Amino acid sequence: QVQLVESEGGLAQFGGSLRLSCAASGSIFTKDAMGWYRQAPEKQRELVATITSDGTTDYAESVKGRFTISRDNAKNTVYLQMNNLKPEDTAVYYCAVDRAIEDPKPGIITFWGQGTQVTVSS
Repeated sequence: QVQLVESEGGLAQFGGSLRLSCAASGSIFTKDAMGWYRQAPEKQRELVATITSDGTTDYAESVKGRFTISRDNAKNTVYLQMNNLKPEDTAVYYCAVDRAIEDPKPGIITFWGQGTQVTVSS
């Protein structure tokens, strides 16, 4: 099992910044990817950013250039630096561990954090 504990989110004004962190514990694999997702009211969960064990990153188009994902493998912790925040960034943010599996077919399983609220005012 994997447990993910997220830092508190918070409030920010338009153009402001926030930094989220998420510490993973339990059965963490060296090759696990880590990432951030978010879900706004009445909307589906969406990918924000992911980072592989070797540092390869992927971002949603809506946050590219504003958000930065990073990880500390020694601490099993993933971070999300959010700059130039916009009201549309308001959502519950979830950290995740993505694990590649081989059986029965290649795929990915995801372990989720508890979620933290980020609110951006205009």
